[in-house]
Amino acid sequence: MISKMVLKIAIQKAGRLYDDSVKLLKDCGIDLKNGVNKLKTEADNFPLEVYFLRDDDIPQYVEDAVADIGIVGENVLLEKNKQVQTVEKLGFGKCRLSIAVGRKEIYEGVSYLQGKKIATSYPVLVQQFLAENKVNAEIHEISGSVEIAPGIGLADAIVDLVSSGSTLFMNGLKEVETVLKSEAVLIRNSELSEQKQQLLEKLLFRIRAVRKARNNKYILLNAPNESLSEIISLLPGMKSPTVLPLAEAGWSSVHSVLNENEFWEIIEKLKAAGAQGILVVPIEKMIV
Repeated sequence: MISKMVLKIAIQKAGRLYDDSVKLLKDCGIDLKNGVNKLKTEADNFPLEVYFLRDDDIPQYVEDAVADIGIVGENVLLEKNKQVQTVEKLGFGKCRLSIAVGRKEIYEGVSYLQGKKIATSYPVLVQQFLAENKVNAEIHEISGSVEIAPGIGLADAIVDLVSSGSTLFMNGLKEVETVLKSEAVLIRNSELSEQKQQLLEKLLFRIRAVRKARNNKYILLNAPNESLSEIISLLPGMKSPTVLPLAEAGWSSVHSVLNENEFWEIIEKLKAAGAQGILVVPIEKMIV
């Protein structure tokens, strides 16, 4: 019997990237068999096997071709420095690797760290940062609960992942410098077979369609014909807006797509130009 070719993907088994990684696959129309408390599951309608791993292990598994591709934070990818290729930034799991010191400390720049003790789970990235800034400091590698290190006298500063900053605040710390901005990325083994590369391209097609839809909104509005040219000029859309005459003379219906980042500013301009009855509709998939 000839075995079916499948693409093997590694994702975080628990933690901040797990939910978004699974949701991305499901939004791509991929039905996963129940993977709760399992290390591996399969898709019912796409040639995909999913491995649930510790995030720190994903780059190694992809480098060794145990998994063909993986979803991992850039912070982990750069810290582990494995021989893999970044395929796509995924737009979720955004955070920053930052330096934090005691709230009462006076921090006037990276030179503050000269001769200090720094606690972190990212010794490689911290050492690179210190070298780039010509600072000598003592790095203490800690696997977890880094934020307590200054309070117990283990370190003068920490370098850790920050999203809201609430954990730092609760431990009497303040964020003073960003070492790295990070988000989830899709990585691949550097020597995929042609067949697996084709499967990856199919998956990427779906991922990009989902991500494009998330960043855009479909809008419908009514426009007075005398303002139509001005209103159309405000709507970049994918190519050009769709314009349909309304039953009421002198009015047209205009359909277009707006990027989330430009949305509110353009809506205000459309209102000012005479647009009425503006409807905003989420887009599930967007193929361009």
